[in-house]
Amino acid sequence: MRPLYVSLLLLTVSTAAAGQAKSPMALFPGPDLEWKDGPPALPKGAKMAILEGDPTQPGMFTLRLRFPDGFQVFPHWHTQTEHATVIAGTLHLGMGERFDRSSTRALVTGSFGYWPAGTKHFGWAEGETILQLHGQGPWTITYVNPADDPRTPRP
Repeated sequence: MRPLYVSLLLLTVSTAAAGQAKSPMALFPGPDLEWKDGPPALPKGAKMAILEGDPTQPGMFTLRLRFPDGFQVFPHWHTQTEHATVIAGTLHLGMGERFDRSSTRALVTGSFGYWPAGTKHFGWAEGETILQLHGQGPWTITYVNPADDPRTPRP
């Protein structure tokens, strides 16, 4: 118990000394995450848990997306650099303007990547996949083909 106490004390002191204690500490144990329906910019089936900030506003944010097996996101781009960590499952990520499963790279649990604003990319999930995104808001998605955008009304 003593090593845990000393570790927490050192973490608290070093964080305060670095001037990083601008907001209260927050912890999010995995089993306690509050999953909600994903953002309207993603196809139905995605779930989302916001961990920090508001991804729709300017400023830092961290969120997790949970995709069911086979979930697909068609080619799109973002107005900010995207930072992604695969927490669970496998995300198959491809670059370009055309969805092509054979051109993707498998990112397994623990993988991390980032790509600059405007980079066109797409992906699909193998098994239930949890992806953590962090960066500067607002987080936006613009689909290469507007017909792929789930926010587009269907006749």
